[in-house]
Amino acid sequence: MEIDLIFKIAAVGIIVSILNQVLTRSGRDEQATMTTLAGLVVVLMIVAQKISELFELVKTLFEF
Repeated sequence: MEIDLIFKIAAVGIIVSILNQVLTRSGRDEQATMTTLAGLVVVLMIVAQKISELFELVKTLFEF
């Protein structure tokens, strides 16, 4: 597993949590929720891409 992937996911998590706290304390709870959901979508897209690469590797490995 690439260590860069872990750092990317951690960076997105840190940025989203900071934005969430700032928006919540300024009274913008709806925008804080949307920011959290956007961060989740970004991380899920990164993970889905890596899973797709894994399936392609398994497919070529077993010659399906």
